[in-house]
Amino acid sequence: MLIYVNYKTININGNLSIKFETIIISYMKKTFLTLASFSTVFAIAQTEKPNIMIIMVDDMGYSDPGCFGGEINTPNIDALANNGMRFTQFYNCSRSCPSRAALMTGRYPQVVGITAMGRSLTNDCVTIPEVLKTAGYNTAMTGKWHLSLTQGRAYSEQMQWLANRVDYGEFSPKAAYPCNRGFDEHYGIIWGVANYFDPFSLVHNEQRIDTVPKNFYMTDYVTEKTLDLIDIDSKKPEPFFMYVAYTAPHWPLHAKPEDIAKYKGKYDTGWDELRKTRYNRMVEMGLINPSQVPMSKNESNRPWANETYKSWEAGNMEVHAAMLDCVDQGIGKIIAKLKETGEYDNTIIFFMSDNGASPERYPSADFDRPSMTRNGTPIQYPAERPTPGIETSYNYIGDAWAGALNTPYRYWKSESFYGGTATPMIVQWPAGLKTNPGSVTNQPVH
Repeated sequence: MLIYVNYKTININGNLSIKFETIIISYMKKTFLTLASFSTVFAIAQTEKPNIMIIMVDDMGYSDPGCFGGEINTPNIDALANNGMRFTQFYNCSRSCPSRAALMTGRYPQVVGITAMGRSLTNDCVTIPEVLKTAGYNTAMTGKWHLSLTQGRAYSEQMQWLANRVDYGEFSPKAAYPCNRGFDEHYGIIWGVANYFDPFSLVHNEQRIDTVPKNFYMTDYVTEKTLDLIDIDSKKPEPFFMYVAYTAPHWPLHAKPEDIAKYKGKYDTGWDELRKTRYNRMVEMGLINPSQVPMSKNESNRPWANETYKSWEAGNMEVHAAMLDCVDQGIGKIIAKLKETGEYDNTIIFFMSDNGASPERYPSADFDRPSMTRNGTPIQYPAERPTPGIETSYNYIGDAWAGALNTPYRYWKSESFYGGTATPMIVQWPAGLKTNPGSVTNQPVH
């Protein structure tokens, strides 16, 4: 059992009245699949309800964070691991919206309406915030939702819409927006893809955000709004549930120059060498047993030695690393804010990814990929090999890098192999986690 909150009796749908602690037990044991295995990890001796924070990143490789064997600079994610517990067998649904549906409802995605991309959650399920509100929690979300019906328009209109040059109204039925599925506050995007410098479908609750500042960057925006919401909720007597859904490092590869500069030349040796160094580091860290988990082969069948555009490919990987680096910086600010407000010790923090690193490398503008910026400047796609990281590029890491980032596993996002379905997961809770700091468990969890 993960969270004990047994303060009140609630009524659901007018015909079921039970103690909230029973709701949580049911929610975790029956509908969160194997999350009941947390019962051997947590010792609950709380008289005060804990705050709950889920930090979700998008399309991160299994071995990207330093605490899972990666070379990317992630000191704040690593600190969560060093002070908490790492789960080596935590699983997802291999794509963004199915994983988010399972996370938010505790049910398999196809049962709650996510039978394809761009669908809405059904109304016959409850979300985590809808349940926690009945126990007196304040609820808030920042970042990517991707659980509402998304429908396109004719191509020319769609391109204008995606570039924020026109306003065609709501981005999906507003009843399916996060603010109408249990969240008191939401700052973020409704759709699943966004220009990091000028995102499409950006809202505050039901209100479209029409313009953004000159130096806007989506990852920083998610962090800043999270800090604001912590400030607000920490002044209230009730506990809070906060879902921080970063869009990074999902394509397009957009990052700030100062973050990209940290990784200049870091990946010049290519994806085959990266796979080896990450695998060896994971073995040294005790995260994997080489007799049980062999190093996967390069399933892209693209040897680095044969690549023609090595500098450009390495540059794309530098941007991917920079994007996660920026997320880590944001997590450091969030932790500092929790400490400043006195909420840190009694806040359960979960960190995870929605699926493995992505191989997707689309050739041109389409349904959720714009052809231009807001001022009409054309956007270039990978076949044109644009400069990695800038707004007028829509680069992607591709399958060869994705496979290496998911070391030690095979394949990548959207596949049923572990490269798609395994995610690094960390839990930290200073006041409630009774395991040794830095512990690692291989208990299977979903």
